[in-house]
Amino acid sequence: MKKLVIALALAFPFAAAHAAPPASQAFKNCSTKASKLTPKSELLKTAPVKEEEAKRIALGTAGPGSKIVKGGIETEDGCLVYSYHVKDPGKSGQTEVFVDAGNGNVLKQEQEGATRAAAEKPVDKTKEVAATVKEKVTGEPSTSHNKKQ
Repeated sequence: MKKLVIALALAFPFAAAHAAPPASQAFKNCSTKASKLTPKSELLKTAPVKEEEAKRIALGTAGPGSKIVKGGIETEDGCLVYSYHVKDPGKSGQTEVFVDAGNGNVLKQEQEGATRAAAEKPVDKTKEVAATVKEKVTGEPSTSHNKKQ
């Protein structure tokens, strides 16, 4: 019995080290760091994984007929990621998929119910209008507003 307890005590740290990281730890494994103060246009230029590839990866996490509702490049917990809200017709709500902009790995997925997605719509519309106005005033394309796919 004593040997079993010792064996388990020695094995536990190794098993825990190889377990999937908790959601709060997901971004600690990212390959590319970025500052929240960096403009999105610069983030897009520095990302080794390009936007079309990141979209393809995000859609690959869902079933056939899925589509990207919104998303783009951003900095999350100091990591450069693409964050896409994917709507799978076989599920309710949306799944937010975080793709590492450095190597294309999926870092995290969060299921969001229909209620949360509906609550975000007014905020998203306001951001979209603000981005459109910014484009008209500055004459430069805005990467911050979400374009429907």
